[in-house]
Amino acid sequence: VQLQASGGGLVQAGGSLRLSCVASGRTRSGYLMGWFRQTPGRERDFVAAISRSGDRTYYTDSVKGRFTISRDNAKNTVFLQMNSLKPDDTAVYYCAADIPTYDSDYGKIADRSANAVGSWGQGTQVTVSS
Repeated sequence: VQLQASGGGLVQAGGSLRLSCVASGRTRSGYLMGWFRQTPGRERDFVAAISRSGDRTYYTDSVKGRFTISRDNAKNTVFLQMNSLKPDDTAVYYCAADIPTYDSDYGKIADRSANAVGSWGQGTQVTVSS
């Protein structure tokens, strides 16, 4: 699957951006799509993920209540609505597909390791000024 991400930019703290990721080709059944982010010198970190049907979403703690992941399967597109942006959100954001899950006592859990991701899109820069 090929992924095309867009929507990054420069925004002031407190502002909003919406990232989009269009998938060409079929993603693996039972796997998630989502977003990771990376700053220079650091590992690529999990941000959010969503199931194919959209009934399950996962977020890293630092973005809960501010970011919302959604998808439009008719358009093969995943969105990341980012509100109340902070300078710490500055990073290159990467769309990801074929994110695996595993079973836990709490149900299916997203594998948040970048090494587990099946497919990556190109990054889109998000810069939040203070």
